[in-house]
Amino acid sequence: MNFRTSGFCDGVSRRGLIQAGIGGLFGLSMPQLLRLRQAAAAGNSPSSTSVIFVELAGGPTQHETYDPKPAAPAEYRGPLGTVATKLSGVHFSELMQQQAAVADKLAVIRSIHHNSGSHGTSAHLTQTGYYLRDPRSPDNDMPCVGSYTARLRGANAEGVPAFVSIPQSMRFGRAGWLGKGFNPFSTGINADRDKFEVPNLTLLRGLTQDRLEDRRSLLKGFDSARRLVDNEGVAEAIDEFTSQAFEMVTGDAAREAFDIEQEDPRLREKYGRNSIGQNLLLARRLVERGVTFVTIRANSLGSWDDHNKIKDRMRKKGPGLDQGVAALITDLHTRGMQEDVLIVVMGEFGRTPRVNRNAGRDHWGRVMSVLLSGGNLKMGQVIGSSDSNGAVPNSRPYRPENVLAHVYRHLGIDPSQTFLDNSGRPRYLLERRELISELV
Repeated sequence: MNFRTSGFCDGVSRRGLIQAGIGGLFGLSMPQLLRLRQAAAAGNSPSSTSVIFVELAGGPTQHETYDPKPAAPAEYRGPLGTVATKLSGVHFSELMQQQAAVADKLAVIRSIHHNSGSHGTSAHLTQTGYYLRDPRSPDNDMPCVGSYTARLRGANAEGVPAFVSIPQSMRFGRAGWLGKGFNPFSTGINADRDKFEVPNLTLLRGLTQDRLEDRRSLLKGFDSARRLVDNEGVAEAIDEFTSQAFEMVTGDAAREAFDIEQEDPRLREKYGRNSIGQNLLLARRLVERGVTFVTIRANSLGSWDDHNKIKDRMRKKGPGLDQGVAALITDLHTRGMQEDVLIVVMGEFGRTPRVNRNAGRDHWGRVMSVLLSGGNLKMGQVIGSSDSNGAVPNSRPYRPENVLAHVYRHLGIDPSQTFLDNSGRPRYLLERRELISELV
């Protein structure tokens, strides 16, 4: 299945295996099955920590979000004003008003930087901790943080996936050589759709519960024969993941988790009746019910690749992001979930300090802003700074890998551990894994 056109990533054939009743299971290769067996042996962590990773694909402007430069010349300052936050002396762009009001519950790092202006190379870096070696490749060189989480932590509850992407995986938000069984379970559609329903969790028309049970019995027959010659534990891995697939399609936990219609309409209004707002609400619902890692590709109101007319483009999508993120932060605090859930909001790079001749800003990896909230980190602060024009870090420079190091720390995963890639080379989860000292 084509990831780029469908948005569905089937490793244990999530669409084919779950929706069609385990039909594609025997197409898995021996290495995939062995990886699945290893994952099953790892088991679920007793921890309840989780992550919501909001990808602003395309690269959001730092000036028109979290690092405005009101004293800079007009060609750097840009077309938007500022708004005071709840933190003394700290301002955000005028479009980030609701986040400004909860700034005591978030942290913004204004000095994240790296050396690439390529979408692919930079997106791979922010999602894996490694630059993409072949900028033309659509496939991961290294597993993304969500896939490692699925491999090492699993889900926080039975009957739900460990790793979910809404509405589709991030640009490089997949498992690479770790094995397709650790790709995300994708909704395929935005949660603001009328009568939102995830098709992966329903049986094909004509496939009844009884027929599904017949297929389970058939598989057991195959398993019995295979065990006679199984010296590698492959049958055990099939049993484990077949059971998980049956549980998702026949049990109530997954359908319950994805059923956003059960949310109070008044709360849905607070998040915003748009795709970004409802996707963020669905993410909160998923982590509350046991999903460990959720990614949201927040581009449904417009890409963040704003080379032209940045004022108009930001006015179309900025308020939706602002409302949704502020509502998510407030909602987690209301429910007492702010320590267990870490929110990350970031793109692959920032934008040029000078507005171009098309009234937009171009690719700029030399400085970017990243928002974090929750995760039992020190909130209510701005960390680092950029120079007077928003061009390079001025103090406390950090990199995307430092953000990912906090993600792993929050999940209880040691990023210094290694896995063998397809060439047999041991690879660290992160080679650069220093923490952002102000957050701990």
